Amino acid sequence: MIDVHCHLNFKAFTKDYDEVIRRAVDAGVKRIINVGTSLESSEWAVELADKYPELYAIVGIHPHHADKVTRMGHPELISGSIDSGQTRMTKKIPDRVGNDDPYWINRLEQIATHQKVIAIGEIGMDFYSYKSNGIVDPAAQEEVFVKQIQLAHKLKLPLQIHNRHAGEKVIEILKTHNSLLTTPPGMFHCFAASKEVLKDALEMGFAIGFDGNVTYPGLAPGETVELSELAKLTPLERIVTETDSPYLTPIPHRGTRNEPSYGIIVGEFLAGLKGVPFDEFASQTEKNVYTLFTKLK
Repeated sequence: MIDVHCHLNFKAFTKDYDEVIRRAVDAGVKRIINVGTSLESSEWAVELADKYPELYAIVGIHPHHADKVTRMGHPELISGSIDSGQTRMTKKIPDRVGNDDPYWINRLEQIATHQKVIAIGEIGMDFYSYKSNGIVDPAAQEEVFVKQIQLAHKLKLPLQIHNRHAGEKVIEILKTHNSLLTTPPGMFHCFAASKEVLKDALEMGFAIGFDGNVTYPGLAPGETVELSELAKLTPLERIVTETDSPYLTPIPHRGTRNEPSYGIIVGEFLAGLKGVPFDEFASQTEKNVYTLFTKLK
């Protein structure tokens, strides 16, 4: 199995990511892909990939941070830590500068040229209203999304797409910029949307990622189709598995911190939905990942 999307670069794993990685490998997870949502978390993902042979990185700006990234200016060095015993230098961005300042996209390009960065993500659109700041300005989201599609084209990297409650808009933007997409173009992370959005994504060549929430009964908040039904509609040759750790912990561990070792549970559940033996499911989804992320070794 391969966990194509997790966040060991988040604070939830500050004290024990080494043990978490060991548990995943012991459980049969062969590769773990850490995903950035900001410049800082993208840098941390690369640092972890440098430290562990099983780890790779995907870097990008999450749509939830689009209103922040468009205000970024020039970096100032501050000290930080990726664990309780190791100090590192990272970048801090002043609160406000003009929207046309190119620093953030230039810095992201620098990060993305690392040999273990295999895609640009998680990027896209998000119309979910978060308690912290509601819905981020859609215009800012689209600006940041498009700039990162252009960057992926420049670097010949696939995309990892975030589309929470915004599937139709994401498809519209991807179709508009279809000439910039690689072959295959990438994957939709933690897929949840209408059957029509799924159909469009598949027709465009995207792989579809499912997480621990596929094990939850009923509809996901704000959605109209159950995740298990979407998984059944997705060809096995297009499915990839992920955990989104520390979030979306699968049943029977729901309510606790998620981690990459639980990707095996996600795989077993999806294999059951597809009516195939787990070994066959694992083999095919691993093949899907290597087809999608050509830099993965």
